[in-house]
Amino acid sequence: MKEKYSLFEITHQPELCAYVTRLPVEHYGVDAAILYKDIMSPLPALGVDVEIKKGIGPVIHNPVSTIQDVEKLGAINPKADVPYVLDTIRLLSEEQLDVPLIGFSGAPFTLASYMVEGGPSKNYAKTKALMYSKPDVWFTLMNKLGNMIISYVRAQIEAGAKAIQIFDSWVGALNAADYRFYIKPVMNRIFAELQNEDVPLIVFGVGARHLLPEWNDLPVDVIGLDWRTSITEAREMGVTKVLQGNLDPAILLSDWETIEKKTKEILRQSIQDGSHVFNLGHGVTPEVNPETLKKLTELIHTYSKR
Repeated sequence: MKEKYSLFEITHQPELCAYVTRLPVEHYGVDAAILYKDIMSPLPALGVDVEIKKGIGPVIHNPVSTIQDVEKLGAINPKADVPYVLDTIRLLSEEQLDVPLIGFSGAPFTLASYMVEGGPSKNYAKTKALMYSKPDVWFTLMNKLGNMIISYVRAQIEAGAKAIQIFDSWVGALNAADYRFYIKPVMNRIFAELQNEDVPLIVFGVGARHLLPEWNDLPVDVIGLDWRTSITEAREMGVTKVLQGNLDPAILLSDWETIEKKTKEILRQSIQDGSHVFNLGHGVTPEVNPETLKKLTELIHTYSKR
């Protein structure tokens, strides 16, 4: 598919996008489908000139750095601006998937990091500099992105999404005090407003172990763990929400004996905990053999039923 179409080309064709979304369910027997799209999908509606470049990722051609840049950003009207996303969800609902469909959005910090840096970053220096030196610009940007996320996610739920995950992939770059001051207010507002939609709400980030106590205070239902923190460790830190995660994706490139051992370690903790959804601790890498994913799913289902 990717040899023939770009990511944006797939997501702009509802029938094709629905087909791609169904593939993991049909091939691996997983317990939920996640909508095939990118966290950049809603940004063009705000006036962000974004391009997904192969081997690089999202590239923003009009980065944000001033209050004027932020004030120029528009508001999203999901039905008019991203009808293809909503049509894909409706198609999947009409096709009666045997599993729930998870919709998602990027979180304000992660989206802002691309918008300020102009693309992927290793240290988020420009983003942090803006946050620290121009708090008026920063909080205006957070407010705009918060409004966009609420509208975008509500439209996904209305179209048929059964759960929502908010990806704050890169927020682990912040310390807990800065997260509490610069990010947590908008996250609280987003989740508080979405709670009225009566679907499970999931928050996830990478390298964010130190933020788990902050996330536990948010009005969310599920906290996603990456591979750096075990279920037991999260509980010892005082996390009380349902947990999701957290097999290291790199393990899937190992031999099956190692994969089975590491998976069972997590499953044992999961069964003992009783409030955990098995998942990877981040995305599947392209090098992973599809047959390995199929065996992994079968192992999880078999072991969990004991």
